[in-house]
Amino acid sequence: MEDQKKIELFERIPVPKAVMTLAIPTILSSLVMVFYNLADTYFVGMLNDPIQNAGVALAAPVLLAFNAINNLFGVGSSSMMSRALGRRDYDTVYRSSAFGFYCSIFCGILFSLLCTVFQGPLLSLLGADANTAQATAEYMLWTVTWGATPAILNVVMAYLVRAEGSALHASLGTMSGCLLNILLDPIFILPWGFNMGAAGAGLATFLSNCVACIYFFVLLYLKRKNTYVCIRPKMFCFQRQIVLGVFGVGVPASIQNLLNVTGMTVLNNFTSSFGADAVAAMGIAQKVNNVPMQISMGLSQGIMPLISYNYASGNIKRMKHTLLFTVKIALGFMIAVSVGYYLGAEPLTRLFMNNETIVAYGARFLRGFCLGLPFLCMDFIAVGVFQASGLGKNALIFAILRKIVLEIPALVVLNMLFPLYGLSYAQLTAEVILSAAAVIVLVKLFRNLEAHTVQASSADSQ
Repeated sequence: MEDQKKIELFERIPVPKAVMTLAIPTILSSLVMVFYNLADTYFVGMLNDPIQNAGVALAAPVLLAFNAINNLFGVGSSSMMSRALGRRDYDTVYRSSAFGFYCSIFCGILFSLLCTVFQGPLLSLLGADANTAQATAEYMLWTVTWGATPAILNVVMAYLVRAEGSALHASLGTMSGCLLNILLDPIFILPWGFNMGAAGAGLATFLSNCVACIYFFVLLYLKRKNTYVCIRPKMFCFQRQIVLGVFGVGVPASIQNLLNVTGMTVLNNFTSSFGADAVAAMGIAQKVNNVPMQISMGLSQGIMPLISYNYASGNIKRMKHTLLFTVKIALGFMIAVSVGYYLGAEPLTRLFMNNETIVAYGARFLRGFCLGLPFLCMDFIAVGVFQASGLGKNALIFAILRKIVLEIPALVVLNMLFPLYGLSYAQLTAEVILSAAAVIVLVKLFRNLEAHTVQASSADSQ
């Protein structure tokens, strides 16, 4: 099967239009996803109870860990699919999507079981104490024990749909669940509704993820004769080519996310020693800062199918044009956001909790976080290119550098030198170095690809 509209998007539509076609829906869905995460913090914050707000903040690393599975099977399978499309290898496309789909279900169930069985030690690891443990556990009941599988599956299915160029449908599926979550949050959280607090935020998240999964199942059924995404059980297999292709990109992407979880856990543990107010403020600052981070991530994920396809088909000129256009618009936007965040840190924090102590903490945290955004953007784009091109080793090296070599040691040192407030500058320290490394590695990568293309053209002409 060959869909000419999708082939035209990857091969012939002008690069700026192709980038926008793929990236804008992905960015919008990332933004809506951020807003639904912010909604938990916002509506729980309306209770003016730091314990409830801290419960949501402390559980964040576990929810972030879902992305380890999302990246393993979502990023891995979608990269494999797009590269196979570039080679016109449709059997690999079908088998890659089926492999990602069924493995994500199995891992979601396993994740839920492990987190539930070992809940006590997990809560201690997250930094929960006698005051915050109950709120954290109640939130995790719905988001993890019951909610891990639908949360993981709807994201993986969005990746699979996006891999064939259907970015709009992928985004609509994600946004359908996110918008429902925003509507349900006040009903379940606030006193005029069910007054469930943090547990209500978790229940709203669980239901919204189930709805997003239903959207994708309906979509695949309606498009069953005109889609490269295949979830037929008979196409699921452990062929060496499929497993190595998916894991070659997915495992480094998954490790990258696990290292992000480790970094957040270290940050939360340092912060928790300063009390519930500091934890709540740090959670607010992280989620506000996560808005532009998700835009940057959405942009890098949005262009991945275009990068993958042209890499596999040998169109290095179009691949390079895609990267340069993306970098220009991304950096300009991130610099503007950083300035706005730095100047408006206090009112932005106050939106979520009108508590003077928390606002004072949160504003200083946000000013530290936002300075790293332009550099983080360049890092995200570089890693997206590595993942799209099947260069999982490069992505893994960057992940290890970011967290193990740079950011976590910076958290320790900066917290010693500038207790509490130094924590928010660790990301900036790491990303300045990584963004410079990203530019160097990308320049070298494209020089090698262009040289290989010239050699291949010379060999063909002879």
